[in-house]
Amino acid sequence: MWLQPDEILLKNAFKLWVTEEDNEYFVLQRRRGYGEGGGGLTGLLVGTLDTVLDSTSKVAPYRILHHTPDSQVYWTIACGVTKEEIVQHWDWLQQNIMRTLSVFDSSEDITSFVQGKIRGLIAEEGKSSLVLEEDPEKFREALLRFEKWFELPPKEKLVTYYSCSYWRGKVPCQGWLYLSTNFLCFYSYLLGAEVKLIISWDEIWRLEKTSNVILTESIHVLAHGEDHYFSMLMHLNETFVIMEQLADYSIKRLFDKEAFQREPALSDPMQITKRGLEAHAKSEQFRTFFRLPKEENLLEVHESFLWVPFSHFNTLGKICLSENYLCFASQDGSQCHVIIPMREVINVEKSDSSSRALTVCVRGKKALRFAEVRDYQRLANTIRSKCGISASPQHSASSEVTCLNPCFLCDNPEDVTLMVGQKDSSKAVSTEALMTVFHPQDVENLDPKMLKEKMKEQSWNIHFSEYGRGTSMFFTRKTRDLIVRGVPEALRGELWMLFSGAVNDMATHPGYYTDLVEQSLGTSTLATDEIERDLHRSLPEHPAFQSDTGISALRRVLTAYAYRNPKIGYCQAMNILTSVLLLYAKEEEAFWLLVAVCERMLPDYFNRRIIGALVDQAVFEDLIRENLPQLVEHMTDLSFFSSVSLSWFLTLFISVLPIESAVNVVDCFFYDGIKAILQLGLAVLDYNMEALISCHDDAEAVTILNKFFDSVTNKDSPLPPTVQQASMSNNDKASHFNVDISELIKEAYEKYGNIRSEEVESSRKRNKLHVIQTLEDTTKQNVIRVVTQEVRFSASHLDRLYNLFKRQHFLCCYWTMKSPALLHHDPSLAYLEQYQLGFQQFSMLFSLLEPWAFCNPKSTLSLWIFRLIDENQDGLVNFKEFCCALDTLYSGSFTNKLKFLFKLHLPPGDLRTKLTGRGKVDLQAYLKQWQNEILKKEETIKDLPRINQTQFIQFSKTLYNIFHGDPEEESLYQAVAHVTSLLLRMEEVGRRLHESSSPPESTKPANTAAAESSTQEASTTPENSDTSSSFNSQDAGPDLTELDWSFSFEQVLASLLNEPTIVRFFERPVDIQTKLGQARVAQLKLKANK
Repeated sequence: MWLQPDEILLKNAFKLWVTEEDNEYFVLQRRRGYGEGGGGLTGLLVGTLDTVLDSTSKVAPYRILHHTPDSQVYWTIACGVTKEEIVQHWDWLQQNIMRTLSVFDSSEDITSFVQGKIRGLIAEEGKSSLVLEEDPEKFREALLRFEKWFELPPKEKLVTYYSCSYWRGKVPCQGWLYLSTNFLCFYSYLLGAEVKLIISWDEIWRLEKTSNVILTESIHVLAHGEDHYFSMLMHLNETFVIMEQLADYSIKRLFDKEAFQREPALSDPMQITKRGLEAHAKSEQFRTFFRLPKEENLLEVHESFLWVPFSHFNTLGKICLSENYLCFASQDGSQCHVIIPMREVINVEKSDSSSRALTVCVRGKKALRFAEVRDYQRLANTIRSKCGISASPQHSASSEVTCLNPCFLCDNPEDVTLMVGQKDSSKAVSTEALMTVFHPQDVENLDPKMLKEKMKEQSWNIHFSEYGRGTSMFFTRKTRDLIVRGVPEALRGELWMLFSGAVNDMATHPGYYTDLVEQSLGTSTLATDEIERDLHRSLPEHPAFQSDTGISALRRVLTAYAYRNPKIGYCQAMNILTSVLLLYAKEEEAFWLLVAVCERMLPDYFNRRIIGALVDQAVFEDLIRENLPQLVEHMTDLSFFSSVSLSWFLTLFISVLPIESAVNVVDCFFYDGIKAILQLGLAVLDYNMEALISCHDDAEAVTILNKFFDSVTNKDSPLPPTVQQASMSNNDKASHFNVDISELIKEAYEKYGNIRSEEVESSRKRNKLHVIQTLEDTTKQNVIRVVTQEVRFSASHLDRLYNLFKRQHFLCCYWTMKSPALLHHDPSLAYLEQYQLGFQQFSMLFSLLEPWAFCNPKSTLSLWIFRLIDENQDGLVNFKEFCCALDTLYSGSFTNKLKFLFKLHLPPGDLRTKLTGRGKVDLQAYLKQWQNEILKKEETIKDLPRINQTQFIQFSKTLYNIFHGDPEEESLYQAVAHVTSLLLRMEEVGRRLHESSSPPESTKPANTAAAESSTQEASTTPENSDTSSSFNSQDAGPDLTELDWSFSFEQVLASLLNEPTIVRFFERPVDIQTKLGQARVAQLKLKANK
């Protein structure tokens, strides 16, 4: 590898290098301790230096130096891991550089020429290199060490590396931590003690920052039940974030494909870089904070001051720019942020250069002034280009904006409509919220509740006049305070759309919902069947869903979403949530609100495994431990709260609270996200703390919580009793303790409002690893429980076998996005079908585990074995099929082992009839298959068909391959030759007995000659016994000319039983433990050498 020329003052510093070759201008050196004469104390010392110090010249065993005769200064220009690599560089220098150097007059010119040439070579390499790091030279050095030490496949992409200490017990090992796309690796070499660690990201159960008395700060990794600690990191937070992102990326790509969204930075595992991961993390945080569509990416960030008219001062913050949005968030604790869609910007004005300010004019006669922007001119031009505005300085927006003062004059309802994005949608199926239809407000009604409702509306209107209304409204603490107090019924739909970001989705996709409804109309799928079943279970007591109007709207929204997102389709709880959305939002708005909830605000909630809800339950448990220690002391097992709270998270408390109270919770959710649900959950437990502590079992605790939820009321709700869900019949019982929902929410914000959204997101990532791995472990235990009944392997052996099988499945997924194995993996299938191996994967793993080393991964025999054990002939082998084959070879009787080998050489058509190919199998097909397996009778040796001449010769060759390399190889070969000869003669005798009394004389010698020829061919040496004979002849069935003679399995078995050497060989026990350990080590190397 060519290196940037680096000056060295001493040619043989500390005598660590030995000169191999030299000439007038170049020196090729070998590092002591490597190659010939290496080892001993010198090798130990040099190896230790190579590990601890960060320099290629101290790591690579070979290097090339440049020098001139009249100078004592040397320059490193190349290094190499192997002698062959460095010799290639040396030869290139001899052929391309040496002749040119003679034309220069001075040493300075020679050195300058050599340095320029080497830099040019590195630049040429860099053009095709995918490494986009801050210091390419140091990264190249690290990549060299990474490839040398870990011997991973060449496709494995190194992302970054760090110097750190790895703790083995109480002893730290100083070395290097390497983070690649698929693996976490560590290497240390100190005074002869080598420590090498390779952990794939998909094996990690827990990843967290920890600290204790010994380790002030460290990163804890839990994998395969082992704890690993890394400390002494210069940039611990940066390292942890990169590790967290790589683990999350791996989990999404390999386990949770439903949630995996292709991103430009992460679409190809071969293209992932540290810079790309950091950009992706920032974009994800940006989208989450501002509730933007998943297509948006953070492009630019600028520090600035924003003039806020309601406070009459400039607030410090950051301008965040994406493809379609200009956003601002304060950094001074005022919790102020604003979102400006580019579609709403009508002009950008630049002020004088002294203030470095720009003013963004927005529809609705308002403007925002950003000051002290360092690169304000470029920012202004960028915004203009994205909005398609002319950059002419004479451009005036006076026709659109009456004044550029940052005040808000949006009292015009038409402007509000434009800002909210409620464009003309004459094609919409329903244009009114169901609450407006079924419970219109009576303007003349002046009862106390309606008066309070009017006061709330007035408070919000005042807020709108000060902070703006619509998509460009300022979000502040006051906004949250109004939300906590409760949103007026008339404004609920508008504000939900605004806070969730659904208003932007709808504005940028006009007509999308109407088209979806038309396309999905009349479709019949599993999702539509489930939707029809649940339609009348959605708020059945509400008048809106006792009529066809509400039911039809609910059907259209759910069916359209299932059509839009077939990966999610329809899940229970979506009907309850959508019902509430339809009460307060128009039908199209309810659809986009559902999109926002399912795809952004509650990620992974509504899928087959409800992973998102399980993750948030784990986050909830962490918060209980942190905030309610009294409860934790009494109830050490918090899994009870996980089971109880599942419906809280899935339905946002709608399923446990009366509808008039639940909508207040939904208000908070759309503003603060999952944080609001977590806070309320803590407040509920805190409110019932004493009762929960005194309860004796889980059933009593459930009763306490149910009674509490029944007692929650909304004293300010203007809804009539026909709409409210509160149980009137129980009022006399519950009158002594009624809890108002507004007070409960207010208490939740006061006590637990300090929970930060960033902490919740971090906790989500940390717990997602554990949740996914727990689900995977459940799958493994279920598979092992089924397979245990079929094989003689111990549970621990099956556990290790399953890990190898699953790892082999993933090995072909690591370096490509279009792996067939990724397509085959479907968590919704039966446990046994979730992980399956195709032929290439199977042959590689089977070659590592089969006991006799007779099966080369590329041999035809591998294909025969694969076809034999693929019971349903779908081109995939599951874990049960794989284990049953290995169990026969490891623990089967002599007869069963021989039967397995015998069946290998029979055409597949002779063994079984072909079943239907792989696909989505319905329940009836599974039941039929299960019944067939129960009724299946044990196969006897008499059921096996006879083997013809060609197949028998191939069978003999297979035996030779099995015996090759055995200590008794010669005796085994002789035994096989003896059995082969005996069988052929027996068949010849039998054939003669069945011949007619007067056969033609000419046929006798011919048949005899054929038998003798066959004996010789079957008795050939192993050199000619490769299993590469054509498989097509086997598939085609026996040739008519070969039907003259054949053998039954009984004949073969009886003949081989008479050879003690062969019987002894097949009955020899195999060390399964050792075999599994060797396979674990060799699995990656086999992939690397493929």
